[in-house]
Parts: sequence; C-alpha cells; structure tokens
Amino acid sequence: MKNALIPSLAVLLSTLAVPAQAKTFVYVSNAEDGDISGYTMDKSSGALTPIGKTRAGMLVMPMTVSLDKRYLYAVVRSLPLRVVTYAIDPASGALAEKGAAALPESMAYLSSDATGRYLFSASYGGNLVAVNPVDSDGIARSAAIQVVPTGKNAHCIRADRTNRFVYASNLGSNQVLQFLFDAKTGKLTPNEPAAIKARPDNGPRHIAISPDNKYLYVVCELSGNIIQYAIDPKNGTLKELDYVGTVPASSGLLPGAAREPTPVTATSGANTTAVGDDGKPKIWAADIQITPNGRFAYTSERTKGLIALLTIAPQTGKLTYVTNYETEAQPRGIRLDPEGKFLVVSGEKSTLLSSYKINQKNGELTLVGRYPVGHDANWVEIIDF
Repeated sequence: MKNALIPSLAVLLSTLAVPAQAKTFVYVSNAEDGDISGYTMDKSSGALTPIGKTRAGMLVMPMTVSLDKRYLYAVVRSLPLRVVTYAIDPASGALAEKGAAALPESMAYLSSDATGRYLFSASYGGNLVAVNPVDSDGIARSAAIQVVPTGKNAHCIRADRTNRFVYASNLGSNQVLQFLFDAKTGKLTPNEPAAIKARPDNGPRHIAISPDNKYLYVVCELSGNIIQYAIDPKNGTLKELDYVGTVPASSGLLPGAAREPTPVTATSGANTTAVGDDGKPKIWAADIQITPNGRFAYTSERTKGLIALLTIAPQTGKLTYVTNYETEAQPRGIRLDPEGKFLVVSGEKSTLLSSYKINQKNGELTLVGRYPVGHDANWVEIIDF
C-alpha cells in the first residue's frame, strides 16, 4: 500500500510545482455592434485567438482597465449615457457586467487615477470633463462628483504618474488644460496657468506620458504633429519643447478640420464629417502610444489608414520620425501590450484586427496576423495576468 501511494504523491507534487500559465487578454469595443470582442494573445508570437463577445450597448467606445486588473470599464455613448463595469475572469478572459454609473455627457475618453478610486472622462460634444467615483469593491455605480466645463471639444484626460496633476486636451480650442488633483476628494482644481495653447491649426487630441514622467506628448488630430511638453515636477505645468510631424507630405493629405460630434442617436461612430467638408482628403490623426521602455512612439492616422513609428531620445525625450505603415481602414484605436512587444490596431471601417510584433532594437513593425472583429472597432485594451 505504501509503495502504491508514492508515485501518486510524486505526480501531485510535480503538478503543484508548475506555476499557472500567464495569460494575456485583448478587448476591442465595437461601437456599431454594441459589444466587446475578447481575445487571448500568444505572448511568444502575438497571435490572437477569439474568445467571444460581450453585449455592452450601442456606441460602446472608450475603455480602461482597473489597476488591479479585476475590471474593465467601458463607456456607452448612446442613451442612457453610462460607464459599465465588467469583471474579468483571469482564467478565461470572460467579462461579466457588475454595475453601471451615469455619465453627464457622451464621453470620448476614459482613464483612471493612480489609486483606482476615480474615473476621468472627457466629452467632445459636451465640452467638459468629469470625475466619477469607484466604489471600494472596484465597481463604478455613482454619478460624477465633479463636472468641469472646458474649451471646445474636450478629447482626452490623463493623470500624470505622480497622480498630482491631470491634463485634458481641447481639440476645438487648440489647448491643453492643466489641473491639480486631490486624490483624497477626487476633485480637480485649475493649475496656474489653467491652459497652455498649442500653435494654430493643430487640434490637440490624445495624450501620452513618458515612463519617467518628464514629458507629455500630444498627438494633434488636424496636423498629425506630436507636441512634446516638459512636465515641471514641482507644480505640474507644461513647457512646450518641440513639434514633430507624423504624416509625410507625400501622403497628399491637407491640414485637417474639426469633426462634428457623434450624436447619441448615431448607429456608428465611424462616419463623422468635418465641419465645412469640401471633400478633399485631410489629416485625421487619432491615437498615440509609447512603449514601456520609453524608446518608441506610435500614432494612427485615419484618412490613409497609417501607423507612424517615431524613436525617442533617452536623455531629452526628443522624437524623430522614422516611417509609416499601412494598416486597417480608419485606425482609431491602437494599444501596446504591457511588455511593449506587440501593437494591436483596430480600424473603424475594417472588420479585421491587426497584431504587430515590435522589433526591440529599432521599433519596426512586422505583421503577425489579422483577426475577425466587429463593426466600427475603435478602442483596444490589453491585460496581462
């Protein structure tokens, strides 16, 4: 009897000694379908495998992930306007709706503060930013505790890495707002000065902050330029350092024009038109991502369907344009995996999702594969477990 138990015990111990396999999940919001597509990512190759779709609501668009990775938050831009909390199953990646919080307007961007206790959102059509509390269990259930009017077309809101300062872009007013943030109360207070103007005809859109928190980068929708600002570590104010283009003259694109807001009754977010559109192709930049090692930046341009690669100088944060890659039609959302090895790109006018491997020496992209996704795919989140 004793001898018979020994092999079974050895097998059990060997099983317990094997660590659980790490998993990476990718989520894409499909505005026109009103759902969220889920995938597993093979971290050795970047290949994606679909794991199903979760119902959300028409015009589901911006998303963000809780700091503890337990929840995915998704904004629904159709009535009733809300942010929905989904629990993430770390074994399967399945999403389960746990609650929802009312939003004061249709929000084009969503992010979290560094404590995970507050969600920031920005409304392009409502010209405002808002702060919603997150309950102690990680679920957002309550209405905004603060709504702050902004300049025209608020498009993005992000906290810096110290969580003391918050920045919001205003595309229509061509500026970046500067706030002080109190993590105890969740309240925003205008910094001094309250805003910093961009050069004319740029249209600041999405914001990225360098891993060392020294620099803030804004991709401009109307010019394709990236503005580099230095962040004052004492008071959080920005100082303009540089403008670097991401759209070459050979593209044939003219300077862009601000787009009409997406109405809550729309059936898709992909077909917004430029104010006074004359039908000529114009620059329409969208997103910006910086690798975790701070060496490379990527931006998306929707009219031509391009991803730009730029290198970042280690000491100065200075950007240098390298090249553009053709990608999915109208790429609104791009996302790096947490290790900076892969880039995933969704296209609002494509029903395929692209995954790229990043060359760690020079940042160059190599297509891994294209995978089925929903209609008007626009926002991507990637989570490692």
